[in-house]
Amino acid sequence: MKKIAVIQDLSGLGKCSLTAAIPVISVMGVQAVPLPTAVLSNQTGYPSYYCDDYTEHMGQIMDEWEKRGFSPDGIYTGFLADEEQADKILDFLRRFRKEKTMVLVDPVMGDNGSAYGIYTEGLRERMIQLVRSAQVITPNLTEALLLLYGKEEMEKRYAGLLELDGEKRLEQIGKIGEKLANQYCLQAAVITGIEYAKEQKAAPALISDGNVKNSMQMGNLVVENGQVYWCFAPKTGGSYSGTGDLFAAVLSAGLVKRMSMMTCVELAVKFLSKAIAETVQEGTDRNDGVCFEKYLEELCKIEK
Repeated sequence: MKKIAVIQDLSGLGKCSLTAAIPVISVMGVQAVPLPTAVLSNQTGYPSYYCDDYTEHMGQIMDEWEKRGFSPDGIYTGFLADEEQADKILDFLRRFRKEKTMVLVDPVMGDNGSAYGIYTEGLRERMIQLVRSAQVITPNLTEALLLLYGKEEMEKRYAGLLELDGEKRLEQIGKIGEKLANQYCLQAAVITGIEYAKEQKAAPALISDGNVKNSMQMGNLVVENGQVYWCFAPKTGGSYSGTGDLFAAVLSAGLVKRMSMMTCVELAVKFLSKAIAETVQEGTDRNDGVCFEKYLEELCKIEK
């Protein structure tokens, strides 16, 4: 059985990071091998939380894995709290990444045109090193711009994109995706969570529904092997904990199974659309995450 080393935190409540990634990867027929960066009572969106930082233990876990000849088929990294954790991941890649190991990096650094509080130029530099080691990355638009230009220029370019109408904005984001893929020699760059007000004719999409009354769409850009694709679905509800982790987990499992990222994104969007719709219907608090469990079977429907 193929194995993916999943390097993220473990939060008891909130359905994100490892508790989101492990069931998704497992149901897709791949073994998830977790390397926790921290253990939390609940994810940090709640009013309070307890966190036990595992950074100092990560090296000890790696030592034991190395003794046992652990050789992952894939490596998936998500949220990193600081530069020290990023250095641990870079060390992990040096020790465990082989020629055929498939690496997916979710470069968590910001959203909605703002860098997160954890952001430093040092963290960005290390994230770029991780990205250069990856076949696939899954930034949102803010993170894509941070990788290409840094914080100050990101803020200017993000504001400029907001001034463009829908079609022109999609065109420019497509060029950003192409630049990411070319600059970092990626198999695929996937820019997630792009809001798009659908008019009479939408951009080419893998998923679209001309009958939905709500014209607001959520789009994901896929730049793969020089080709540009968009995958849209109707926007439902607000922002929920763990959706990005669930999305990236689907792609990481698909990557080691040698599925195309276009196919993986389509699969992830169908899965999440159903889960989010139920979450909205139940009135679940955003911090509790999405009701994805009974839709895991969706991830068994497309094989390589």
